[in-house]
Amino acid sequence: MNAQRKARVEHALREALTELIAAEVRDPRVRDATLLTLTRVEVNVDMSVANVYISVVGSDASANAAVAGLVKAAGFLRGPVGRKLTLQRPPELRFVRDKSIDVGAQLAAIVKEDEDRARAAGREPEPRPAPVLAGVPVPKPAPAEDEA
Repeated sequence: MNAQRKARVEHALREALTELIAAEVRDPRVRDATLLTLTRVEVNVDMSVANVYISVVGSDASANAAVAGLVKAAGFLRGPVGRKLTLQRPPELRFVRDKSIDVGAQLAAIVKEDEDRARAAGREPEPRPAPVLAGVPVPKPAPAEDEA
């Protein structure tokens, strides 16, 4: 399968599922989730299976409940997604909790705690490297007038 087509289908699936989950899924486990986000969709080579990664802000219990509700609604969502995207054979939807955002938050907390300890010990923490977005370094902001 063409890589560009696969990327287009993944993006279209993510958009369609976002709309359908918000509008059609009535499961209270999904509705009660504070902030449910579809982070990415990955389809396999023959587009028969789509792994849908979701992130839920809140407790582990509410996140697991939201995933369980979406797993139960997967068959219900498959038909409307196929019709919306005019796919002859819509993929089987497999909902998975995306823990990368949680891991990122934990890492940020560890770095902040390390910096706080360094300051408490009288050392200045080492400067962080400049952030990089999509392979392009993010420029540092210009110094304020009173700093220059």
